[in-house]
Amino acid sequence: MKRLLFAIVVLLGTVNVYAQDIYSCRNANLSFFSSAPMEDIEAKTDKGVSAINAKTGAVYFKVPVGSFKFKKKLMEEHFNENYLETEKYPYAEYKGKFSSPVDITKDGTYDVTVEGVLSLHGVDKTYKEKATITVQNGKVTTLSKFNVRLEDHKIKIPTLVIKNIAEVVEVTVNATYAASGK
Repeated sequence: MKRLLFAIVVLLGTVNVYAQDIYSCRNANLSFFSSAPMEDIEAKTDKGVSAINAKTGAVYFKVPVGSFKFKKKLMEEHFNENYLETEKYPYAEYKGKFSSPVDITKDGTYDVTVEGVLSLHGVDKTYKEKATITVQNGKVTTLSKFNVRLEDHKIKIPTLVIKNIAEVVEVTVNATYAASGK
């Protein structure tokens, strides 16, 4: 746990920050949904790690791409081997920042905009997305939904299955954080 916290602190560029300024989550829930003419595809994972720096507004997420689970085992195999190439690109990573200051040390619900870079399938792309932050009794919960265009991350879909997989997938991120010093 100490190594994970140290890595998150270093990645957020906040080595001089007290632990209570860092909020971390070791089981962030991420899912994606693809609606296409032939079938809908959904996958979920709770293996994401994340951190928020309360002082700077920096946000970090990392998820093992191979941890997404599908209803059909064959979909999972195709996802990992053919489309996301998880042996070559094992992680998706997001580094961003709130566009305006948010005091996540005070109870309340805050609508925010987060801007940062998503690294997926070896391609970095900037995203500016809406999120909701809820703070209650020292716990911070975030929720965001946004769209990812597969082509933007050089994820190729064979013509044979183009009706089975949408060109744009909806990604949902939900994480609950606690102050790292607690």
